[in-house]
Amino acid sequence: MPTLHAFANPARFLTIARPLTPMLVWAGIALIAIGCWAGLTQTPPDYLQGETVRILYIHVPAAWLGMGGWSGIALSSIALLIWRHPLATIAARAIAVPGAVFAGICLVTGSIWGRPTWGTWWQWDGRLTSMLLLFFVYVAYIALARADNDRGGDGRVPALFGLAGTILLPIIRYSVVWWNTLHQGPSIGLTKSTIAGSILWPLPIMLAGFSFLFAGIVLMRMRTMLATAKAEARLRRMARI
Repeated sequence: MPTLHAFANPARFLTIARPLTPMLVWAGIALIAIGCWAGLTQTPPDYLQGETVRILYIHVPAAWLGMGGWSGIALSSIALLIWRHPLATIAARAIAVPGAVFAGICLVTGSIWGRPTWGTWWQWDGRLTSMLLLFFVYVAYIALARADNDRGGDGRVPALFGLAGTILLPIIRYSVVWWNTLHQGPSIGLTKSTIAGSILWPLPIMLAGFSFLFAGIVLMRMRTMLATAKAEARLRRMARI
């Protein structure tokens, strides 16, 4: 993996991450602002759900990044276990918190959307329950990674947990197909969508905006963790003098 390891050097990574972080954050904020304006003012209400359909502009990106964040943890875990990638543990830990936040936002917005649509704030539906489990798995991973770091571990135990947690991703994805649930079935595909184009078009803008913001936050957290590790190493050297 010569190409991958070329970016594994923390100094080389930081030379790329420093200018890229604000670019991603500000691009994400700008796209989210445009998407919110378009979704709130330029699209019609749904003929069945009315104005509540606009929650999809937050709910869908949050679900996407909640699941995508765990995919990032899994890829980082593979990089650590197979190639001992030096930044893999830091990347996984940096992804975990924003991933958990977006999983939480997905659950909250889904509950708000479900109240007028289903007549209840919560239902032990296949999609909702599996997403709730993913949120709890995020919390468990954050606690496990912190404990492993505090005791000076090599990150393999959190990495194994990160890989094990991926079993939830296909369950979440296909829960509406495998079980008879209140949650609507697959409505957005690569080639077609059951959502009217007049309502759907701001969604890609919001997806891009939240994805850029997510990536910027992850890079920011990785830079902070590297700086903290460097400062702790310097203090340990000074303590031995």
